[in-house]
Amino acid sequence: MSIAEIHKLFLASEGLTTDTRNLIPKGIFLALKGANFNGNEYALKAIEEGCLFAIVDEEKYAVNEKLILVDDCLKTLQDLANFHRKQFDIPVIGITGSNGKTTTKELIGAVLSSKYNTLVTQGNLNNHLGVPFTLLQLNQSHEIAIIEMGANKPFDIKELVDIAEPTHGVITNIGAAHLEGFGSIQGVINTKKELYDYIEKSKGHLFYNAADEILKSILPAGLTYSSYNNNDAEVSGVLVAQDPFVQFKWTHNAYTSGVLKTQLVGQYNFINFLSAIAIGVYFKVTNEAINKAIEHYEPTNNRSQILRTERNTLIVDCYNANVTSMQAALESFILMDAPHKLVVLGDMKELGITSLDEHEKLVRFVKRNKLNAILIGSEFEKVKGELKHFNSAQELLEADLVDDLKDTLVLLKGSRSIRLESLIPSF
Repeated sequence: MSIAEIHKLFLASEGLTTDTRNLIPKGIFLALKGANFNGNEYALKAIEEGCLFAIVDEEKYAVNEKLILVDDCLKTLQDLANFHRKQFDIPVIGITGSNGKTTTKELIGAVLSSKYNTLVTQGNLNNHLGVPFTLLQLNQSHEIAIIEMGANKPFDIKELVDIAEPTHGVITNIGAAHLEGFGSIQGVINTKKELYDYIEKSKGHLFYNAADEILKSILPAGLTYSSYNNNDAEVSGVLVAQDPFVQFKWTHNAYTSGVLKTQLVGQYNFINFLSAIAIGVYFKVTNEAINKAIEHYEPTNNRSQILRTERNTLIVDCYNANVTSMQAALESFILMDAPHKLVVLGDMKELGITSLDEHEKLVRFVKRNKLNAILIGSEFEKVKGELKHFNSAQELLEADLVDDLKDTLVLLKGSRSIRLESLIPSF
């Protein structure tokens, strides 16, 4: 069966699912495979429980006309998503970067949604599965799509742009993330640049941080651009305060905003705000609507969130961590005014052979800036020196060290697997 024929079945169904625990009545089941499961084994069950069709890629499971046999279910998912995306002549904004892409994506979504019906990647569903499933949500009511694209090895972005076919693109930054998969910072640059390469080929439009020398150095020639951040850019800004929330003003042409009081912490988010504003300006969102969207945006999912407990104020930024984001979080934390401060840092994962060196650099930074710190994880254990260290978040909880903290600003920053969010109730 061709992709066009499968697409007709998809349009006539109630949607696509890959999990029999969340079947869609009158939907289509797609039998994906993983290291510990084979979706083909559940295809017949999906039909019996109400799916119109099931797509399988092993012949022995194609036992009747409702079980559609294809060569590869993952490739079929991606081809179906690409075929579906081609039905929509709307702007598709591709966004990637080492840090800040999810927050930036949500800020762009908040700004553009004030004027347009906008499809936005949910959460961080930004991989070879998440991007296709996001694209399959497109319908005739959508006027713009914002597609987040993640990568942890070479050619990941090329795979995703070939599926999503973005018309516009933004790279938030390029830093030391997933070095275990990329091998080097140059590997990161080459992979992120795959978004620029696609936009160049399709003669699209790019948004870029004019103060980022790496991004400027890889900009393709002959395209149209929108710039942000420094005084020479189309959209510039001034960071006014962190209390601990970011407050800033922005300028475009003759317009300068009043001071915007946001609900995000961290000076590193200042650039993310300007990126969203530049994109809003390009798509002709009014200044007033941009300002309202920026001030009303509230972070979720343990990304730069402020939580106030009965005793302390927490900066919860423990969804992910790499060298660049950890350094940025600490530099921002140092600038925040509070009578008492504590940083709780968890290991940074996927750094490969650079891991020991990068964790040691971070410990030196903490000591040099005389930060009150607690370290958690096996990587930090190797370089902890005299700093307090625990093997796990649970071990810190059992030590009862934080029970007596009061009137303290606490930064929780670490890789997801360290589970620093489990510490929140104890503060």
